[in-house]
Amino acid sequence: MTDLIRSACLTHYSDVARSVGLDPREMLRQVRLPFRCLEQQDIRIAVASLRRLLEASTTAAGIEDFGLRLAQRDDLSTLGPVGLVVREQKTVGAAIEMLARYVHVHTEAVRLEIEFRDDLVMLVAHLRGRPHRATRQSMEMTVGMLHRIIRALLNENWRPREVHFMHAPPRSRRFHRQFFGCEVRFDSDFDAILCSADDMNRIIPTAHPAIASYVERRIELIAARPESPDEKVRELVRSLLPDGNCTIELVAQHLGCDRRTVHRRLSEQSTSFSAILDAERADIAMRLIEDGSRPLKEIAGLLGFSAQSALARWFRGKFHCSISEWRGDDRRRAVTALPRW
Repeated sequence: MTDLIRSACLTHYSDVARSVGLDPREMLRQVRLPFRCLEQQDIRIAVASLRRLLEASTTAAGIEDFGLRLAQRDDLSTLGPVGLVVREQKTVGAAIEMLARYVHVHTEAVRLEIEFRDDLVMLVAHLRGRPHRATRQSMEMTVGMLHRIIRALLNENWRPREVHFMHAPPRSRRFHRQFFGCEVRFDSDFDAILCSADDMNRIIPTAHPAIASYVERRIELIAARPESPDEKVRELVRSLLPDGNCTIELVAQHLGCDRRTVHRRLSEQSTSFSAILDAERADIAMRLIEDGSRPLKEIAGLLGFSAQSALARWFRGKFHCSISEWRGDDRRRAVTALPRW
């Protein structure tokens, strides 16, 4: 199943799109991305859909640097928990090593490689996927974001030695030179930022090693991202259910495919969307119903039921007791009767 990326990558998409005369919601509609990814940072969307959005936006706006314009608005906060562990490292080199180690928490499609060559360090970016899918704007956004991270760790006056891209040059290189502040080479053998080895040894004055250690332990738990289709669907169901809108069509939209593909991939894993939805509903339902002050009508909406009565029927069928019994004195009996799944 497709690689996923945190929707935080589109935090500034609406502003950039409007600045070049585009309607952001219309552009998302064209590439079948859910509108909610413009407002929520921690939902997962298909990398392939993001790449199509960047290319479509570039074409529609008649520009060649949309990816860089998007990267220009980003900072460490865009990376979420990865940004936290990067920011608290003692040196820039340690920070970049942490970024390379945990970047998959933010996006499954990017790999960073650090190469030392005499007094230079090459920070090489690789985009996972077949070459024709590793699009120009995606790579420029990735390298641009890496540049923004280093400047945030050092200062706004920092400049790399060179920046390399494997793709052909744009008609005008003005924005690229302005963005990176150095020579930008195209038709290169690699996509990378070249900087001084001394830059990697520079101390980050705001770093807190104790916080870094704590955040790293936490991010290790997050880093165990699901790879199998059923676990990716399960993760999306968990994030979509609390909004009361979790359908196979919406999950497929996040994964950049159609519902038949989701059905087929889950069938190969000997499960189904309805089975995953039912199991996740059960887990969330138990936690919500424990809160006796939460109205059942609200719980029904959070679990995607159209009415409280539908929730009641589902709950009795699943747990062999009523919600009031679960909440009341007979709860022990209800727990004992809980079916195994």
